Amino acid sequence: SSLWLDQAPCAASCHPFVLFLIAMKSAVAFIALLAAGRSVLAAEDSPIGKVIQLLSDLQAKVVKEGEESHKVYAEYAEWCEDRARDLSHEIKTGQAESESLKAAIAEEEATTASLGAKLDELAAELAKDEADLKAATEIRALEHKDFLASEAELVETTDMLGRAVGILEREMAKGGASMVQLKNAASITQALGAMVDAALMSSADVFKLTAFVQSAQGAFEDDSEPGAPAAAVYEGHSGDIIDTLNGLKDKAEEHLDDTRKTETANLHHFQQLKQSLEDEIKFGEQDLAKAKKGLAESAEAKSKADGDLQVTSKDLAEDISAKGELHQACMTKAEDYEAEQKSRDEELKAIAEAKKVLEETAGGAADISYGLNQVSFVQAAASKLATAADLANFEAVRLVRSLAQKQNSPALAQLAQRMGAAMRSGVADPFAKVKSLISDMIDRLESEAEQDASHKAYCDKELAESEEKQADKEAEIKKQSTRIDKMSSRSAMLKEEVAQLQADLAALAKAQAEMDKIRAAENAAYQSNKADMEKGLAGVKMALKVLNEYYAKTDTAHTAASGAGANIIGLLEVVESDFSKNLAEIESAEETAAADYDRETKENAVEKTTKDKDVEHKSAESVYLDKESAELINDRSTVQAELDAVNEYLAKLHKECDEVA
Repeated sequence: SSLWLDQAPCAASCHPFVLFLIAMKSAVAFIALLAAGRSVLAAEDSPIGKVIQLLSDLQAKVVKEGEESHKVYAEYAEWCEDRARDLSHEIKTGQAESESLKAAIAEEEATTASLGAKLDELAAELAKDEADLKAATEIRALEHKDFLASEAELVETTDMLGRAVGILEREMAKGGASMVQLKNAASITQALGAMVDAALMSSADVFKLTAFVQSAQGAFEDDSEPGAPAAAVYEGHSGDIIDTLNGLKDKAEEHLDDTRKTETANLHHFQQLKQSLEDEIKFGEQDLAKAKKGLAESAEAKSKADGDLQVTSKDLAEDISAKGELHQACMTKAEDYEAEQKSRDEELKAIAEAKKVLEETAGGAADISYGLNQVSFVQAAASKLATAADLANFEAVRLVRSLAQKQNSPALAQLAQRMGAAMRSGVADPFAKVKSLISDMIDRLESEAEQDASHKAYCDKELAESEEKQADKEAEIKKQSTRIDKMSSRSAMLKEEVAQLQADLAALAKAQAEMDKIRAAENAAYQSNKADMEKGLAGVKMALKVLNEYYAKTDTAHTAASGAGANIIGLLEVVESDFSKNLAEIESAEETAAADYDRETKENAVEKTTKDKDVEHKSAESVYLDKESAELINDRSTVQAELDAVNEYLAKLHKECDEVA
């Protein structure tokens, strides 16, 4: 039967009714071949044949279910792979960010500790400087108070001595009894007493002068040579007492001058010390403010890093947990799929084995049980089915009758009746009368059925396949587009972040370069200024040494200008103090600038390292995403081209098949 079925013009798509007619046409021409193939035809309509057909259908269904299951699992496996790759990348990125944040926290903790120690040190130094300034101010106040008292006393003494000399000179010019007492006085004290008695001076003034004379007497005795007479001893005449009082006046004026010089020197030294301490306090307060600001900034940076680390750690833990759950779910799905495939293979094996057993062992029993359908062996004998030709003729009648029942065709039923009647008539060729009718019917039905059935089967098959391809391609394009959009969005975000980081790095590099330039200029100015100050200070010291050594000499060959020299020396000492102070300020400013520069340079280096790593990681991820996205775009273009071809073909099919329908 396979020979004529394979040679049929619509063997792959014709209706079974048309196939049967073609078979009948072949049976009319080759009746002997039909007799030989009767058992096969009978088997196809027998219960065994139906069972085998059901097994074949079930086999096809199981295979189709396996293909669909494989398709679903392949998509799920691809999703597992994509999701695992995304999670691995997120975990890697999270770990890198976590390490970076931990390093930043450790750095801020070290900075906080350093600044805390510096704050304590600066606070202690500042307290010490303030205490020193307070003590120096108090000491200075006492010194100045003592000076004012001494100055007032000396000024008053000098004035009284001047008035005493004037009174004596006036009385000498007059003469009189008072001069007799003055001449008879054995000492200055007695002379002053005589002046009180003579009402020349008040007792209060004389008391003060007596006290000064007594104090001056000790000073004269200390300064005089051994064996010299005391300053208060003089010969009893008026000229001696006047000279003595003038000497005391000169001594008082000299003492007053020395006291004022000492006060000036003390004031100058106090002002220098005060300025130095105030500068140290000022710079200390500035350093303290900077340290406090740095400590606050470090605490803020650490707090931000701690917050970011908590968020990053939480996200990282969630990603790791999600990856573990994903792995478990995907492994479970793979195991289920493997078990499902194994079970399905076992089912297919059982079906194939059952089919094989039925086909190999049940053919004979089917022929015996169902070969003649409703015609018994007695009827066959009564109908004279003695030869193979008789059996073939009867088989043809049975097949036409069976097909008429299945197709509910009056024409075929009538044909079966006429064929049966012809076979029972006993004529030599019972089919001769109906051959032409059968041939005409076959030709007509074959022509009509072939056109309709072949075109409909073609349309159904092509439309189904094309629509399935269309759905597959659209789903694939949608999936690829989703992945491309996700990758492109992520890549764009990373590129924006990298651009911002690069802008920050450029600004940081520019700021560092500007800072380097400023620092170099500051250091160059410092070196130049320091050299000039040291050179000037050395020159001032040398000049002071020369002047002091010179004016200290007493055996000069001429009258040295000691007063002017002292003024010059005093002025040079002020200059020396100013130079020393300025040099100290220059060195202090240089140290502060260098420390600030070093600290900011280190901070910039740490920030640059962190941002460089971020740029490296984000750039690498962006390049990877762009590469993957480009490959997906190429794949999508290929799939889109295939979809366009399918759509174009599907449109042609609809136009062709819908018009026919």
